[in-house]
Formats: sequence, structure tokens, C-alpha cells
Amino acid sequence: MDLAELTKMYDFKGKSIVITGGAGILGGEIACALVGCGARVALLDRDPSLADRLMPRFEKSVGEAIVVYGDVLKTDSLEEASQAIVDSFGGVDALVNAAGGNKPEATTSPDRSFFELSEDALRFVVDLNLLGTILPSRVFGKRMVQKGEGIILNVSSMNAFRPLTRVPGYSAAKAAVTNFTQWLAVHMAQEYTPRIRVNAVAPGFFLTEQNRYLLIDRATGQPTARGQSIINHTPLGRYGQPEDLFGAVFWLLSPASAFVTGIVVPIDGGFSAFSGV
Repeated sequence: MDLAELTKMYDFKGKSIVITGGAGILGGEIACALVGCGARVALLDRDPSLADRLMPRFEKSVGEAIVVYGDVLKTDSLEEASQAIVDSFGGVDALVNAAGGNKPEATTSPDRSFFELSEDALRFVVDLNLLGTILPSRVFGKRMVQKGEGIILNVSSMNAFRPLTRVPGYSAAKAAVTNFTQWLAVHMAQEYTPRIRVNAVAPGFFLTEQNRYLLIDRATGQPTARGQSIINHTPLGRYGQPEDLFGAVFWLLSPASAFVTGIVVPIDGGFSAFSGV
């Protein structure tokens, strides 16, 4: 294989890719990177206005981006979004399930014990992360089955491997996403076609709008006690940046990973490898 052949594997021109949570921090940056590599990307989000900040970046890219309303917890909404995307792009080649998150009311703290966590908040967090991965995989996966090929890429978390303190619902839901990724990979290959692959990436500590002020002091800009503990236990000595995901994401969405399905790739700066001593 020469350089031209290798480069072609990462050329996404003409590929139609759906990103749930596409207007979020991680989903949005993945979208920008893929559009820059020629892909046609549908940013699916229940708050499409959040994508306004991204639109100027798409104007100078070689690919194309559209923003589509869709609620990952409602099948009817996803079906409508799927039809709108097919009408625009003609089909769906890949799905990135980037929708997810946590809620303060589902997080323990000195002022909120495990026994006082909101039942509604816990249910929302589990549904958003788990059902919010399963339902889009059903709707867009059906399109892939009809086409005879496709790629599903889920976003799990290092919490799935080593549960973090304070976030029981989020950790449990992401562990379920990892399990579902493996199940769906086998199911698609055995029941339909091995040309549909399912994998996941598992980010470690990345700064997002949801966790920023848990890890960085709003007043000083310095790490909080929890944030400093994370840095101390991360061999690469920093939080992840969205672009740190691109290598694994591009690989798993490309022909370069044609013999890869059912895996979860940790992207955590070495956090999971460090014993603390």
C-alpha cells in the first residue's frame, strides 16, 4: 500500500454521516472535522440553534453540513429526521451516536447523598445515554440494512471501565452502551451483513459545558480539587481536547478498520493505565 491508497481511506467525499448530539461540543467538533474531509454531515440535535456557532466553519469546508431537529428519545422524531436526511443526502453511510450527558440532580455531592438523588434525573440520564444510543441505532441501522452496508460508532466513556465517584447513573448507562456496542456488532454481522460494523470510542476526561466548572474553578481558572486529582492521575498531564478523538473516529469510520467490529477504543491520556503510584 502506498501513500495515495492510505490517504484515500480517509477521504470521506460523498459519504453521508449522521451525528446525534451534533450541536454539542464533541459532536460539533467531530462534524467540523468530517466536513473538512469532504463528508456530508447531518447534525441531529433537539436544539438545532446550538449549531449556529458552527455554521461559519462549514462555509469554507469541502464537504456539506445540514442541521436537523431530532430527539434521540423519540422514535417518531428520529424517523422524521431520517427521512429529511435521506431526502437531502440520498442515504446514510454512517451514524455517530454522540448524544449523551449527565445532570447535577443525578450526581452525589456533600449536599446530596446517593439516597437523595432525583429519580427523574437518574431516569433521564440513563435514558439519554442508553436509549439515546439504542433508538438512533434502530432507525438509522434499518437504513443501513436496506442498503447492505454501514457503520455505527457509539460514544461510551472510560466510566464504563472504571466507575467514577459521584455519577452512578451516568457510569452505569455508559457501561450499558459498551455492552450494547458489542451486542449490536455481533447481531448486525450475523443476522444481516458483516458489511455493517459497530464500534465505540470511550473518552476519558474532556472539558465540555456540562463538566467545565466541576473541573475548573470559575473565578480563578485553575483546576478544582477534583480537576487537579484527575490531572495528577492522567499520565499525559492534561484534559482531552475534541481533536484528540479524531484519529480513532476517522479510523473507525474508514475502510482502514474494515476488519474491526465490536471494540471500544479508550481515549483517556493514560488515566486507566495509571494505578496512582
